Amino acid sequence: MVFNFGASAFLISKQNTKIKVGKCIVLGPIKSAFGYGIPPNSSILVLNFKDDSFYRFFGKAFLSNHLPIHPDEAMEENCFTSLWAQLNSIDGVQEKVAHILNFCRPYLNLQNVTSNLLANFKSDTINPIKFIAEKARQSERNIQLIHKKHFGFSAKEIIRYHRFFKAIELIQQIDFSKEKVNWFEIINKCGYYDQSQLIHDFKHFINLSPRNYLKFEQDICQATSK
Repeated sequence: MVFNFGASAFLISKQNTKIKVGKCIVLGPIKSAFGYGIPPNSSILVLNFKDDSFYRFFGKAFLSNHLPIHPDEAMEENCFTSLWAQLNSIDGVQEKVAHILNFCRPYLNLQNVTSNLLANFKSDTINPIKFIAEKARQSERNIQLIHKKHFGFSAKEIIRYHRFFKAIELIQQIDFSKEKVNWFEIINKCGYYDQSQLIHDFKHFINLSPRNYLKFEQDICQATSK
């Protein structure tokens, strides 16, 4: 969910498709990174839904052709317009966030028991679907369907994302002025089969090669330290 205050901002996909953000936009599930176009006199506040919180707040999403009107036609005056007006009158970011949390709390449904098990599963070596299916005494297929329905992604997709995110975290811990990236160490620590699989994930999630991401990261670090 993106709230925009001031001049219209844009979301820009890796295919260079631009989506205008007037006051508020809700989209998901997000499977690859996109850029933000923020013109002068504009500011945005981005809310990321964690685990099954999108499902707990909105419920099951409906396809647009099953609705009486297309969602695009309801964008100008949607259910978050009044919330946007309240947020627009609040100056501090932390105060805005607190207001959003208070707004959402009454609408959040209780977490499903199986979703709770999936959200809190931490092992990198055990198959979560198989483990929870045995624990909940349900079929693996049923657990897969619950995962996809409540989280928006399959368990396999989320494991892939967590593996990539771990690689990014390891890179961000490196002091580029003193050492170079040991890619084979990252491949080993994150559980990649080989370098080509790591490269494929970089392209999939952020549309950059590891080398280009590293250059981008170094430019940021150098600019921040000056």
